[in-house]
Amino acid sequence: MILLDTNILIEYFKGDKSIRKTLIEARFENLAASSVTVMELFYGARNKKELVYIKKALAELHTVHLSTSISALSMQLIEKYSKSHNLDIPDALIAATAIDNSMELYTLNKKDFKYISELTLYKF
Repeated sequence: MILLDTNILIEYFKGDKSIRKTLIEARFENLAASSVTVMELFYGARNKKELVYIKKALAELHTVHLSTSISALSMQLIEKYSKSHNLDIPDALIAATAIDNSMELYTLNKKDFKYISELTLYKF
């Protein structure tokens, strides 16, 4: 299973052909999004019509909700990396979701995550 970072889905919605190709090759049943990513996409929707479009498109993906273990792990990541690498809360939650569920994280912002040794980044 591959966890999709918010930026991947934003580029998918923008019509990025290479992202679309990668997601199709990975097969949608093997893809997931953190509930944090879903919230970021909903929040960033320009209007209700776009929100409905995003919601329908995300219905094809597994949504991984926050759990006690994800919360605890994200707190550890914030403690360890927020001052040294400027790790922010949404990225910590997304990274913790991937780690806790033994998923690779597919992101365009590798610099935001590459220092987290427990995290495996998807190679595309």
